[in-house]
Amino acid sequence: PQGSEEAKAFVNAFLKRSMPKKKDEAIQDILTRKAVVLEHYSKKKTKQKRKKTKGFTAKQRRELRLFEIEPEQQRYAIFLPLHELWKQYIRDLCHGLKPDAQPHMVQSKLLKADLHGAIVTVTKSKCPSYVGITGIILQEFKHVFKIITKEDKLKVVPKLNNVFSLEIDGFISYIYGSKFQLRASERSAKKFKLKGTIDL
Repeated sequence: PQGSEEAKAFVNAFLKRSMPKKKDEAIQDILTRKAVVLEHYSKKKTKQKRKKTKGFTAKQRRELRLFEIEPEQQRYAIFLPLHELWKQYIRDLCHGLKPDAQPHMVQSKLLKADLHGAIVTVTKSKCPSYVGITGIILQEFKHVFKIITKEDKLKVVPKLNNVFSLEIDGFISYIYGSKFQLRASERSAKKFKLKGTIDL
């Protein structure tokens, strides 16, 4: 068994290790009261700041021409597989497009669907030169559709003052461009009114 001096030295050394921030006088004061509350000092972890990945600005995207389709790629035949994928996507979205499907249900699904790959025709327009343009939608922006025609011509058709028709499996749907001036990502969350005055 240890002697009293050895025990005292051990306790002093133990308390110094356990309470490194306290001075010797404070430790001796604690010992006189014969009540010791040991404290735990944890090392502060330095938080690593996450670096946010910055995307391109609109100006940089224009300079890099990220959304421009190269002239050699502007061919109708190249995008026919995209149209086939779009048709399958719409069939899945509308649960098969069965003959007994409700037209308003199909219409509401199409209003929120992604139209990249759809074949559309301009049926009405305040500008007669747009009427009759038919092709696959390659890009949809807030105010325009970029359409590739069978003649391999890329047409930029504004949504404003134009009516587009879209046909799939016998269902014909009309898109009133003036009420459709939204980005594709915004349309999916928008609530469209089923009734209302519609004009060019």
